[in-house]
Amino acid sequence: MDGESRQRRDWRRRIVGAIRTDASSRPMTEALLTIDEVYARKVIDLAMRIAEALTAVGASANDVALATIRVSGALGIRPVHVDVTYNSIGVSYHRGDADLPITLLRVVRAPVPDHAKLQRLQALVVEIEGGLELEQARAKFHAIRRMPFMYRPAFIVVAQGMLTVGVALLFGASWVVAAAAFVAATSAAMTQRLMARLRVPFFFAQIAGAFVVTAIAAITSWFASQGVPLLDDVRPAIIVAAGIVLMLAGMSVVGAAQDAIDGFALTAGGRILDLALLTLGVVLGIVAGLSAARALGMGFVLTSDAPALGPLPLQFVGVAVIAVTVAVWNGAGVRTIAVSAVLAGIAWSGYTAATLAGFDPIVGSGIGALAASFVGILVAHRLHVPSIAVTTAAIVPLVPGSAVFRGLLELVESDGTAESLVLGVATLVGAGAIGLALASGASLGLVLGAPVRDSVESVVRRRGRIR
Repeated sequence: MDGESRQRRDWRRRIVGAIRTDASSRPMTEALLTIDEVYARKVIDLAMRIAEALTAVGASANDVALATIRVSGALGIRPVHVDVTYNSIGVSYHRGDADLPITLLRVVRAPVPDHAKLQRLQALVVEIEGGLELEQARAKFHAIRRMPFMYRPAFIVVAQGMLTVGVALLFGASWVVAAAAFVAATSAAMTQRLMARLRVPFFFAQIAGAFVVTAIAAITSWFASQGVPLLDDVRPAIIVAAGIVLMLAGMSVVGAAQDAIDGFALTAGGRILDLALLTLGVVLGIVAGLSAARALGMGFVLTSDAPALGPLPLQFVGVAVIAVTVAVWNGAGVRTIAVSAVLAGIAWSGYTAATLAGFDPIVGSGIGALAASFVGILVAHRLHVPSIAVTTAAIVPLVPGSAVFRGLLELVESDGTAESLVLGVATLVGAGAIGLALASGASLGLVLGAPVRDSVESVVRRRGRIR
């Protein structure tokens, strides 16, 4: 009987062992603390400063958190707890039960894209993981932080004007319309820079910029109605649509969507609220401009039909111009600018193919953004360019500037009936759907492209070892 009961207990023990883990079988081990507190503070401070700089130049919250963990881990401080929100970064390192945790917090200023600095910061993180010493890393970081913006303000204003020229080319407009769009964009850009020097909140700068663009479009239309030479075929809708693309080009819908997908809900919420507020500023500025034009007898005589695109070769020229100017505006280097132009062509090819196949423009926009971001993440690491930088520049030509303008025009010129109001709101909702499709497609391309990129790189490494 004793043998049988022993066998039953053995079988019971084996069955339970196959289902549950015996905690007593695992040794309780703890790491011995060999890190000086001063050294730990220096490492965490460096990691937080790099994280703050990455956030300030437009990196996603997930990239910021991973960079903080990678830097601190490479320098011997692990594990650390990182909390990234829209305007602050917190890092905590708990050395043991008997010691107080080291917790630091930094407040992040409003993000201003600087893709050249973003590229250098990402390279610094890789160098630290490769064995760069703490003091050398601190010196390199401070050198990067002191880097001025790559381009002078006057050149940026010209680039912003050229962006609207690209939009005019996209719609096949004449050189007169392109010149008027250039004047409107540069005037709006200088107005916004003046308000920034006066420390006026950017929301009001958006209103002022959109008002200036709409006013110049109204003046151009009025001159055309007076029979001024060369203005016979002026299309003020193109001027305003180009200005809307200018106003919305600096807003990273890709970054906001990426934060939401990565689980940083608070940061994504902050970015989305910021995007919505600044877009509302554009709406208010255009509505004010249209109302002022109507009061002065300079209202637009336009249809609610979408403006036709120009010839296909001219479309690709306009798309390339838009992508290049956005990359310059964001402080990108020559390599990033070239990649952005190529990806913009890929995005527009995907959009054109989808619409020709019978898909809705909303779906076509998502497909174009998906194609550009997927190819972008595959080539970005090998060419040492930030993937979010080239993706953002590539999808700007798909921003629904004309749809926003048509919806606003329908609301302003409505006769008060429910049908006219619903028509304007429906057009604006369609523009918002295109924006969501762009963000979703770009984010999905990044998600799908990352494992493919890692697989290709692992195959290349294995082939290199075999050789």
